[in-house]
Amino acid sequence: MDIQGQTQIRLMKLIDEFLNYLTVERGLSKNTLESYARDLNKYIAYLEIQGTQDIKEISSSDIMAFLSALVQKGMATRTAARNLAAIKTFYKFLVNESYIEENPTIGIESPKTWVKLPNTLAFDEVERLLDQPDTNTPLGMRDSAMLELLYATGLRVSEIISLSLDDINLEAGYLIALGKGSKQRIVPTGDHAAKKLNEYLASARKRLLKNSNSSHIFLNRSGNSLSRQGFWRVVKKFALKAGIKKNITPHTLRHSFATHLLERGADLRSVQTMLGHVDISTTQIYTHVTRERLKKLHNRLHPRA
Repeated sequence: MDIQGQTQIRLMKLIDEFLNYLTVERGLSKNTLESYARDLNKYIAYLEIQGTQDIKEISSSDIMAFLSALVQKGMATRTAARNLAAIKTFYKFLVNESYIEENPTIGIESPKTWVKLPNTLAFDEVERLLDQPDTNTPLGMRDSAMLELLYATGLRVSEIISLSLDDINLEAGYLIALGKGSKQRIVPTGDHAAKKLNEYLASARKRLLKNSNSSHIFLNRSGNSLSRQGFWRVVKKFALKAGIKKNITPHTLRHSFATHLLERGADLRSVQTMLGHVDISTTQIYTHVTRERLKKLHNRLHPRA
């Protein structure tokens, strides 16, 4: 029998001891015991795949990796939290019975408290996406201006489709967004987005307007204000054309806007203001994204990572 097989048998014996303890000492119900057994068997199977040979070698990072793997596979955080509860109880037993000296689960938070990191695009993916619209057509010019403006400002979809001609000052390089709670904020547009928007307003918008008198900037082919669903279809269409396989929504560009600013040294307060977040803790989620990217970059490129 190989070492991994022997390790699994030892772990299974420990779990049998643990379940017996729960039965005799704590008098848990059959259903609860079966639940513990399922969760711990799942944990052992993971350890076996990872090549773990000694229960004493397992660290908190190994347990976190196991929980993250569960969530990545689509397990609900509540179910992952139940798995952690079983593992924590198991390790308390191992410490009390002197099988191990230190409990590696101490300090591990429940997955129910984990914040889901926003889906973002890498900069080259954003560039590919922005290059897709055919600017030889009115709709293509509109789509190009919309996507550039969305990435340049980080506006919410509802904010960008409700923009009117009075809300922009392209000479000064800013727009006024009407956010949640009818709160206004000033957001810079950037040169690329301002150029695309100027080109769209100079010719394409007039052709889309037809007989309508809408003051909205972005119009559909009938001359009316573009809907949220219409905007969503535009983003999906060009993401597919760009060969981007991630699940992309218009909000993905808002997330990418914030992440790329922070990666290039923007301060958190400025990004908070541009996004229109009332609470800075909402903006802080993007610092987690940048940290994750830095870790991946370090692991991939550093010679001793």
